[in-house]
Amino acid sequence: MTGFLGQALLYIVPFLLVLTFIVTIHELGHFLVARAFGVKIDRFSIGFGKTIVSRVDRRGTEWRIAWLPLGGYVKFSGDLDPSSVPDEAGLAELRQRVIVENGPGAERDYFHFKPIWQRALIVAAGPAANFVLAMVLFTLLFTAVGEQVLAPRVARVDPGTPAAAAGFQPNDLIKAIDGRPVADTSDVTRTVMMSAGDSLRFTVDRNGRETVLVATPQRRLEDDQIAGRVRIARIGLLMDRRIEDFSFRRLNPVQAFGKGIETIGTTVGTTATYIGRIFAGKESGDLLNGPIGIAKAAGGVTQQAVAANPDPGWMAANLALTFLSFAALVSIGIGIVNLLPIPVLDGGHLLFYGYEAVARRPVPARVQEVGYRVGLALLAGLMLFATWNDLQKLSLFKFLGGLA
Repeated sequence: MTGFLGQALLYIVPFLLVLTFIVTIHELGHFLVARAFGVKIDRFSIGFGKTIVSRVDRRGTEWRIAWLPLGGYVKFSGDLDPSSVPDEAGLAELRQRVIVENGPGAERDYFHFKPIWQRALIVAAGPAANFVLAMVLFTLLFTAVGEQVLAPRVARVDPGTPAAAAGFQPNDLIKAIDGRPVADTSDVTRTVMMSAGDSLRFTVDRNGRETVLVATPQRRLEDDQIAGRVRIARIGLLMDRRIEDFSFRRLNPVQAFGKGIETIGTTVGTTATYIGRIFAGKESGDLLNGPIGIAKAAGGVTQQAVAANPDPGWMAANLALTFLSFAALVSIGIGIVNLLPIPVLDGGHLLFYGYEAVARRPVPARVQEVGYRVGLALLAGLMLFATWNDLQKLSLFKFLGGLA
């Protein structure tokens, strides 16, 4: 029982800590921009459910910590429904009530009566805060540990694989894929993963001579220590990890900031490519994670960080750096998801505001209602699909490093 409880805590506690921290930053983005525009805010909550502790500031906002640590929320004064996008009748009713209760002009402090550009910025500030958080975390990470690059040199070619058919040989150094230069093993792995069924042209350096090889990645089932059991595109290469292929450089804060921006751009681009391939029918969506998958990943990175070095000082440092990287990646994911044009998400609100800007009136109540229901259904379907993926991935894990 103790072992089971320990394993549960190992997965659940890091997940809750990371999720609550990231969602709090997301909501803080909404809050800070709303307050900058003078919006009246009723509550800022960390967690859901029954209040553990709370206080009310001088502007009348209740700050509280609730007992269920699954993120948090901001409640603007006058929110009429969960979608926070009232129609004309709702706005008129709210305006009249505010004027009766607080006098003429008081309505200008309410979110729904702010200029549309301010409302759009307030809504966009949540996802923006996620990207800013990722940028800060990556900057700290790269400043602390610098940049390490492992040249993409082939150690082994598995027989009967696309790489073997293409003519890859041990010691080949991959220089470019489809004309795009690659400098690190991770560049090769990422490109192959996103190219199942697509022919790729590999430019390799073979004993000082340039050779072009063509291989088509194929999906295969793997057990990964972090991701679980997934179908992932490979061509059948094991990349080398010889010491002479490693290069390292220290980064000052400015360089680390630039590397952080580059990493965010790469992550967003890879995610967008993967989502696009799902809609095009080229990917099954195995790599989409729900809460269980994120919790398992949090536990997995924790185990790796703890096992890397038993010395307490090193262990603490490894945990800190690992969680910096993990939290940054999860924050990017939450930012991307919230920008999807689905009602009930920030992207859906922005879609409604776009209509309002063009039509000069809010989206009709009936359209909002249908959109909200469809949005909930889509979101629920996405969560169910991701959770099913998580359950399918649960298996015995083994470490697989440097595969392509």
